[in-house]
Amino acid sequence: MNASLSEQPRPPVMTLTEIRALVQADLRAVDAVIRSRLKSAVPLVDQIAEHIISGGGKRLRPMLVVLAARACQVEGDAHVEAAAFIEFIHTATLLHDDVVDASNLRRGRPTANALFGNTAAVLVGDFVYSRAFQMMVGVDNMRVLQVLADATNVIAEGEVMQLMNCHNADVTEAGYLEVIRCKTAKLFEAATRLGAILAAAPREQEDAIADYGSHLGSAFQLVDDVLDYSGDQAVIGKNVGDDLAEGKPTLPLIYAIEHGTPEQAQRVRRAIEHGGRDDLTGIIEAIQATGALDYAREQARRQARTACQAVERLPNSKYRDYLLQLADFAVTRTY
Repeated sequence: MNASLSEQPRPPVMTLTEIRALVQADLRAVDAVIRSRLKSAVPLVDQIAEHIISGGGKRLRPMLVVLAARACQVEGDAHVEAAAFIEFIHTATLLHDDVVDASNLRRGRPTANALFGNTAAVLVGDFVYSRAFQMMVGVDNMRVLQVLADATNVIAEGEVMQLMNCHNADVTEAGYLEVIRCKTAKLFEAATRLGAILAAAPREQEDAIADYGSHLGSAFQLVDDVLDYSGDQAVIGKNVGDDLAEGKPTLPLIYAIEHGTPEQAQRVRRAIEHGGRDDLTGIIEAIQATGALDYAREQARRQARTACQAVERLPNSKYRDYLLQLADFAVTRTY
């Protein structure tokens, strides 16, 4: 029996820049739509929008729309518009998240709320969010509206669940995984599903690529949570230990509580319950001693392997190969 795609040896892992270059014509078109559709007659909206755009970012979600659409043999350019409004939804959530979390650094730059204040950041987040729905209507496809309406509702629920979990040292691994499924993976899933819908793919292919997106999103978030305790601040573009400062019980902390010594478990519990970075060095030592980062990375790899297995249900194409490369990048990245 032949090995499945998820088990076959693949070429060396490509960088995100290399993967983006493979679909750069589509992504240039997406960037042009983003710039044109974020324009507003209100100067402050333009100012904050320009700050967001110039901040760059991985642009993973729009790239997923493009790759999914191409893997499902899309015709026309409706997927370009969809990629732009997916990025708008993501951007709106970031604007609101940074206010809720009182973050002052993102992608190595001051956040919008740090520069312009919380009120302006929230209101411009609302503008970006509503502009996305204007663009969805323009696509004139009820399934597109249904997918994004459902996704944004689930994302909001995930944000509330995360808020409820803050400073709660009793959150389980299953509870944590449910939060990231809603808060992060759902938009990845929606991005890939939209690509398939706009390509008029059979439902089997649509569901397959949506499964890929969901598991890829979980893998990305798991690695983000690892990097919060092991990354280089200059590389990851945010403060190391941000999650701890906010009292967020992510998987490395949950694992350290369950598998550490009583002293280590108590130290981590206390840090979650009180927040702050006062004991960051001790917490990182406990995480490393228990193998929590290795465990979390392995869970990310499991999610990535499941994503690759879903891709096996798609027709063979270079775009399917790019999706596999993206899954490899997700779990080997350092930023």
